Amino acid sequence: MNRMKDKVALFTGGGAGIGASAARVFCSEGASVVLVDQDRAALDRTAEAIRADIKGARVEVHAADVANADEAKRAVGKAITVFGRLDVLVNNAAMRNYAAIADATTEEWQAMLGVNLVGAANYCRAAIPELRRAGKGSIVTVSSCYAVTGRKGMGLYDATKAGLLAMTRTLAFEEAAHGVRANAVCPGSTLTDFHIGRAKAKGKSVEELKGERSDNSLVGRWASPEEIAWPILWLASDEASFITGATLMVDGGLSIM
Repeated sequence: MNRMKDKVALFTGGGAGIGASAARVFCSEGASVVLVDQDRAALDRTAEAIRADIKGARVEVHAADVANADEAKRAVGKAITVFGRLDVLVNNAAMRNYAAIADATTEEWQAMLGVNLVGAANYCRAAIPELRRAGKGSIVTVSSCYAVTGRKGMGLYDATKAGLLAMTRTLAFEEAAHGVRANAVCPGSTLTDFHIGRAKAKGKSVEELKGERSDNSLVGRWASPEEIAWPILWLASDEASFITGATLMVDGGLSIM
């Protein structure tokens, strides 16, 4: 229960879904966390829930658009001011777009790149000096199983997620000499509040939603957010100290189907 004792982690997209679940898991293992999200209300709900469930949990929040590089510096500064250090960066924030590539506008591409790819770069640039200073620093980036396989209708999203894998490999090369590891997790279908909310808006029950992905992996079901959170924690922890530049598929086997 103390794999992250005395460590400080910053999560983008920490207001809900995989980011919130990962933050909870990190706190359960002794970490202090800073949650970044554009939705301040979601941040507050998540922080309050973690503090209520985990005695002594240390959670700070920072409301910001990850596409804003100045806010990335402020978020990292908050981690240093409040907790005195930064050991882990989890790049999780993402936006979606359902346009076909043939129809997507330049503005849509720029918006996706700004959040999903440049946003991650903003936080890497802001965090790396502190990760180097901490020693044994770790960057874990949440990509997608669709970064390595194909589908229709989400080409903008998938392209940015593939870009994150290239960025991760380059970071591994560039930061190895400084003691900072960089790895990526590629989730498959994950039953987050986002998907549940979309289903309810269409009049679908959660049970109906679950049935839609029964043939979308070898495991034959959705993942829970916690099933993605634990691999993120492991890659960030000292247990994975000899792993860098890796892409960990957490997709129930979807990518080999």
